[in-house]
Amino acid sequence: MWLILALLSAVFAALTSILAKVGIEGVDSNLGTAIRTLVVFFMAVGMVYLTGAKVSLTEISTKTWIFLVLSGLATGASWLCYFKALQIGDVSKVAPIDKTSIIFTIIMAMIFLHEELTLKVAVGGALIAAGTLVMAL
Repeated sequence: MWLILALLSAVFAALTSILAKVGIEGVDSNLGTAIRTLVVFFMAVGMVYLTGAKVSLTEISTKTWIFLVLSGLATGASWLCYFKALQIGDVSKVAPIDKTSIIFTIIMAMIFLHEELTLKVAVGGALIAAGTLVMAL
């Protein structure tokens, strides 16, 4: 199931790039990000309601709150940068560079989560880096 969800995530991420590029024409990229964020917020709250995920906010640990807030700040910074890059650059160049987040994720997972760098992950990361370089030139 995780593979299907990951593939759907990739398809929706691709649609995000195309739809955002068209959607931010003539609009400040920060305003576009704010509108997109509102939509995501209401969609996420709707999913919590529809799935019946009823947990009291006070039951969530302080550590969880801190890391979810930090994750949200990182997401917001990423989206602001991404929308501005889309507004001034070609999607075919911006999107691949954005996907180098995979390489940064591998490195940070090794440093902070002590995940092992396998040969498969190293080769895959190198291929992503090479492909990004080819597409961005």
